Amino acid sequence: MMQDLLNCIENLKKSEVNQLIKNRIREFSLIRKESLNTIFSELCFCIMTANCSAEKCIEVQQKVGTGFHDLDEKELSIKLKTYGYRFPNIRAEYIVNARELQDELEKILTTSSNSKEVREWIVKNIKGLGYKEASHFLRNIGYTGYAIIDFHIIDLLTKFQLIAKPKTLTKKKYLEIEEILGKIAEDLNLTLGELDLFMWYLETGKVLK
Repeated sequence: MMQDLLNCIENLKKSEVNQLIKNRIREFSLIRKESLNTIFSELCFCIMTANCSAEKCIEVQQKVGTGFHDLDEKELSIKLKTYGYRFPNIRAEYIVNARELQDELEKILTTSSNSKEVREWIVKNIKGLGYKEASHFLRNIGYTGYAIIDFHIIDLLTKFQLIAKPKTLTKKKYLEIEEILGKIAEDLNLTLGELDLFMWYLETGKVLK
């Protein structure tokens, strides 16, 4: 069934979807060169995505704007709730906590050449970010060597019989699936970041972030 998935993605690479994905990857690479405030806003977006749709989080991110940087926890929680976000209190807490680590985050992003070390630091230090969310954040600011293993990707891999659907996504299981995705990406001459967008499109018909 691996070949079936490879064929599906090869067909997408020959379609207009390929250019959409190239454009999106280019946008991500530009964010990496933006201010720390812009990068932190992307971190907040990824904190919000746990158990919430990307589309809703994009909408909320745009509406909150600079509030991620300057609202206190209560004000931010009220703002998130006003915009229909599902988990306003706990995510406001995580975002305000993350503000205290912005300088450290900037330092590790600019000084570490070890991509796995960067992700490990984020997972260990920033509340609300597991491997999926940390990988999502890094991909969205221009790092392309991480797999974003959400339920869409798991469902697709299960559909093509490449994995058995896990009951829980432990660190060990996450890294095992990431290794499988790495082999698929290599066969297709794609980065993991690009592969995620192609697979997400296969499952949802959309190219988001």
